[in-house]
Amino acid sequence: MSRRTFIASFLALQAAVVLSGCGFQLRGAQPLPFDSLYVGADLTTPFGAALRQQIAAGADTRVVADAGEADARLEILRNNRSRDILSLTGAGRVREYQLTQTVVFRVIDRGGNELLPPSSVTVRREYNFDDDQIIAREQEEALLIRDMEEDIVQQMLRRMAAIRS
Repeated sequence: MSRRTFIASFLALQAAVVLSGCGFQLRGAQPLPFDSLYVGADLTTPFGAALRQQIAAGADTRVVADAGEADARLEILRNNRSRDILSLTGAGRVREYQLTQTVVFRVIDRGGNELLPPSSVTVRREYNFDDDQIIAREQEEALLIRDMEEDIVQQMLRRMAAIRS
């Protein structure tokens, strides 16, 4: 074994020891404190589908189609998306946009008690805009929207996992 390989191996081993010693671990699935959940979002939209998929993949909580069968109901009170101009060129053309999506939701138990009062999750993404590359920018915007929705779903699940029933 060459000296360079030995040093690289030794440094990698030290990095692994440091990371394991500090308690670092990847975020896993969020276990929810109820057995069944009714999701008050259109499950045919990308946002609703991502929400359902993450809940189903997360733990023992199952998504039910009838609110009466559920231990809890997730109600989406508001889901707004906007695109704002961040900067302009000297000629007055748009140079940058900012996408913002805000979801307000709450969780109610079977008896109508709020387990989680109305909570807001807001995410933002910026991107450069070029009139010469319209199709590429539309695709980039679609990817950013999908990324924003996945981020919102993860934040919602973390907040719901913190509920104590």
